[in-house]
Parts: sequence; C-alpha cells; structure tokens
Amino acid sequence: MPTECSPTLFEFARVEGRAVVAGFDGGRITSDAGALLLGATDRVIGLTARFAGCFRDARHQPATEHSVETLVLQRIVAIALGYEDLNDHDTLRHDPLLAVLAGKLTTRRGDCAPVAGKSTLNRLEHGQPEPTRYAKISASGAAVETLFVDLFLEAHKKPPRQIILDLDATDDPLHGHQEGRFFHGYHDCYCYLPLYIFSGRHLLVAKLRRSNIDASAGAVEEVARVVAQIRQRWPWVRILLRGDSGFAREELMAWCEANRVDFLFGLARNERLQAAIAAELAAAKAEAEYTGKSARRFKDLTWCTLQSWSRSRRVVGKAEWTGGEANPRFVVTSLKRREAKPSASTNASIAHGARWKTGLRSASLTSLPTARQRPLCAPINCASGLPRWPTCCCVPCAASAWCTPSLPRPRVPRSGWRC
Repeated sequence: MPTECSPTLFEFARVEGRAVVAGFDGGRITSDAGALLLGATDRVIGLTARFAGCFRDARHQPATEHSVETLVLQRIVAIALGYEDLNDHDTLRHDPLLAVLAGKLTTRRGDCAPVAGKSTLNRLEHGQPEPTRYAKISASGAAVETLFVDLFLEAHKKPPRQIILDLDATDDPLHGHQEGRFFHGYHDCYCYLPLYIFSGRHLLVAKLRRSNIDASAGAVEEVARVVAQIRQRWPWVRILLRGDSGFAREELMAWCEANRVDFLFGLARNERLQAAIAAELAAAKAEAEYTGKSARRFKDLTWCTLQSWSRSRRVVGKAEWTGGEANPRFVVTSLKRREAKPSASTNASIAHGARWKTGLRSASLTSLPTARQRPLCAPINCASGLPRWPTCCCVPCAASAWCTPSLPRPRVPRSGWRC
C-alpha cells in the first residue's frame, strides 16, 4: 500500500502556550553547510579562480553550461567534504550548497542542474596537455606547479630569514588494477609512491609516481624548480632541505652543496656507524640502568661511505638506550654545530607533514641537540661513572649536573669540570 503524505502542517500538544507543529515543506536542504566557510576563505585568497586559470577551455562557449571555474570549485569542495568519487556528483549536482558556492542557482537549459555531474567532471580530470576533439579542456602542468609555490610566497608579508623544505615519500594504496600499480615491500601493499615537499603548513609539491622506484627519484628536479622560483622572489633567503634516510643520496646532497642549500637527512644505520658510537651507547646504557629512564648521548663524526659518496660529510649520531634496548640514530647534514638548535616551526613542520601522509596517525618529533654535551667525569674519580654524584674529589661535579637535562646548568669556571 503506498504511503500517503500530507504537505499541510499538523499540531502537537502546546508547550508553555506555544504551538508545536510539524511540516514537510522544508524545501531543498543540505547536510554540508560547513562548506560555506570554505567558500568564504576561497573568496579571500582566490584559490579556485587562480587554479582554474591553469586550464584552457576550447569548448563552444555559447553552448557551455558549466564553466571551468565552476567545475574546479565543485571538485575541490566535494573532496574537502569527503566526497572523493566522481559518482557522488550525480547527487551532489542537485545540492543547493554547491550551487551557492558556485554563485549559480539557475541554469540556461531546463534539463541541467546548477553544477556539473560526473561525466562533465570526468572530462575535466582527463584533459590532455593540449585540447583534442573529444577532450576540449586541457591543463598546463607547469602553471599548476608554479601556483603552489606562488601561494606560499604570497602568504608572507616579508621574506623570512630561513625556510625549511621537508621532503617526503609516502604510500597511496591502490584497491584495483590501476595503471602502473606495483607492490611495495616496505608499505606492504600495492600503491603509488607520491613525492611531497612541504614548508610548514604549505604544500609546494605533490608529484604522483609509481612505487617501483627509489624514494628520492625525481627529487633533484623538483627541488631545483622550487628553489629557483623561491630565490627569484627572495634571492637572499636561506633554504634548508630536510628528509628521512630515503633522501640521503649523493646526487641530492651534491646538488645542495653546489647551490647554497643546506640539508639535514636521516642516515640509515650500519655496523660501521654503530661501532663509531659504541662508547657513547655504553655510557647511555649505564645511565639508563642507574636512573630507570631513557638516556642518550650525541657524537659528531666526519663520515664517508665506502663507495656511494663523493666526499666526507658531517654526521651526528644519537646513542640512545630506551626500553631496555639500544636505539641508535644518525643524520647527515651540512649544518655547523652551532646551528643545531631546533625551533618551534621546525617541530610544527615535521608534525604537519606526518599528519598529511599518515592521516590519523600522530607525528613523532625528533630534533638535534641544542649544544654538545660535556663528557661525564671519569669513573676512577666519580664513583662508578654514573650521571649523578654529590662530590668529585674536592669540588662539586659540575659536569655531571650539566649533562643531566633535569638539573640546572651551573655557571662554573672551567677548572670545575676537572675531577
């Protein structure tokens, strides 16, 4: 039996003298009203309009219902709202919210919705570098790449003294038989391996790549393009390149050294590196067993690989003992020792990049020491060589207090470090 609906109002019991009525004439409604904030932001920075300017529209304009700017805005807002599939737009094209954001509540043709459906958007996304007979909307890849960096530069009122560019390669899992799919052993799935470059919260590069490549593949070309564009606007800004051990490659480090770009990359540990910090690791183990807490030491090395590096470079090793086991870590850098102080923006940039690539997983922050630690007193003069002793021979052991982060750092004459 079909349901019978009445569009007229009907009443419920009154409450404090007020009428309670129900009606079914609410009209067109939306459940994504928060996108109005995105629209207000877009009107200020003009992102979608500038992005649409990277496309060329060769369609016959008198017969065109949906402009490229409308298509771009519709797709970006839908992705931000969680509608990633083009199929969703068969319903979303009737959503009044997207029509409001596009500034288009009516259409010239009676058989069209205010915004586009999946077929029209599909032609936008599959456009070629040059218009063709069946794909008349084309995009300039170079213009899109330039736009990301331009937005970053315009976000600053004045040139900063230094900017940090974070490189990262992460997995983009595939759930079908997409072109170019490969199984990646580290990520344990079929995926693509896109390259990202961040500066703080700003995304400068997002390059889609197959996963059967080295993590640093194409990084030199992308970094060179971004650095050239930045220095064209800010010729004297200092640039620091940062990444994990997948980017500690001779080609990238040599390019940085030849182009006045500093770098700080993680370095995969090996037996030679671990042997170089064996003494520091033993001291960290002794401190951890004595205090019951994690302990760490740092050591500067001048290091060169047996074959892959063309020259020796500075390596900083962290000898850490935590959770009852060793956790040695290494970085290779062009920075001097006095420049190893981390900043709030550095940690925030690491966290933002990690949130981008891992979604709900939280970021783990690591940084270099702020200064070189004083060596602990020799065991022969200071009980067992552990980090805290009340006296050493005849004077308080200033070195032991200086090396313990939880204690104040006393200002004592140099002779006070001797025991």
